[in-house]
Amino acid sequence: MAIVELVMPKMGESIMEATILRWHKKPGDAVKVDDTVLEIATDKVDSEVPSIAEGVITEILFNENDVVPVGTVIARVETAAGAQVAASPAAASAPAAEAPRAAEPQYQTAPPRPQAAPAAVAPTGEARFYSPLVLTIAQQEGVSFAELEKIPGSGTEGRVTKRDILDYIANRGNHVQEAEVMREAPQAAPAASREITTVAATNSYGGNVEIIEMDRMRKLIADHMVRSKHTSPHVTSFAECDVTNMVRWRDAVKKDFEKREGEKITFMPLFVEAVVKCIKKFPLVNCSLDGDKIILKKDINIGMATALPSGNLIVPVIRNADNLNLVGLTKQVNMLANSARQNRLKPEHTQDGTFTITNVGTFGSLTGTPIINQPQVAILAVGAIKKRPVVVETEQGDSIAIRHMMYLSLSYDHRIVDGSLGSTFLSAVATELENFDPSRGF
Repeated sequence: MAIVELVMPKMGESIMEATILRWHKKPGDAVKVDDTVLEIATDKVDSEVPSIAEGVITEILFNENDVVPVGTVIARVETAAGAQVAASPAAASAPAAEAPRAAEPQYQTAPPRPQAAPAAVAPTGEARFYSPLVLTIAQQEGVSFAELEKIPGSGTEGRVTKRDILDYIANRGNHVQEAEVMREAPQAAPAASREITTVAATNSYGGNVEIIEMDRMRKLIADHMVRSKHTSPHVTSFAECDVTNMVRWRDAVKKDFEKREGEKITFMPLFVEAVVKCIKKFPLVNCSLDGDKIILKKDINIGMATALPSGNLIVPVIRNADNLNLVGLTKQVNMLANSARQNRLKPEHTQDGTFTITNVGTFGSLTGTPIINQPQVAILAVGAIKKRPVVVETEQGDSIAIRHMMYLSLSYDHRIVDGSLGSTFLSAVATELENFDPSRGF
């Protein structure tokens, strides 16, 4: 017999921990290689963790809703001597401990939980990361984002842990609320202050209402949007473009395209193609900030905001979009969109984006003011394509014609992208779309 340790897998370069959502196995259950043992979640995506060995689950070291660092042992599997063991999904970042020799079988006890490090606040100017568990507790206990920012963190790089926020909530109830009431009514007795605070903290809803609890993904989206606004000074520029040639070309080739490639061609691959060309001309919109350092990204990884059937939003990423032709872009767009809607996205599908496109026109909007997908510095919104009468300049003079028109809007981080660069880049995208070659192939 031997013991194989199952560790928390690494889900991406910036992901250092994950929340256990659900255990599919319990101690005593038999498992085979690649059987799903548990489900985990990060701020990017949910994922299943498979068994790396065939045997019997002997220990489960963490509970559901626990936040566990990458590389930490989360369960142990007892295997028969010589049993095949698959490569650990975390091998690249944190190799599992060697199993005891078959001649000397033994059961290892769970390692003690590490003691909390001295409290430390995230470095000034950095956007703090909050685990899904911490965000859930904050939501349930009414802890605002501003309060979260002030909580000293004892986790890695000053992150707020479960213990930190629970300690804060306990102290807030004993001291902070009472202090606020005393400031408002300094002559009131302490008992009266506590009573007033309790009444004030109770939310009341008038009229005929229904209260719906946010699901986990909606809470994460809400926090991500608030952090983005808190981190980046947003500026939005707008442009109008005539996409008649592009619309007519797509209408003319879409049947042949689907017959030859087995894929339906939408407008999104055409938008991505135009954006990639313009990023090459204006590479500073394809960067991120680390304090006062500009991280210029050489890879062009385009995120595409995708609505889910639940009403939530996710941003899968087309990696190295500049290396793909139109057929390759179409296949990537369709694969990622279908995977997102069927909840089959893998963690790597949502990582390392450098620029995002959101198609608000899909839902009928003419334009929008999108929120930057951190840590990127710009996001493009494409609106609905509408037929309108417009003035067309010709060699014979101006005339009025019916054209397919569309609005573009670019939100950008004013810390690094000024109005000159933002507007110039946006105009370049509009020009690229307007100059679409209607005689091109695919």
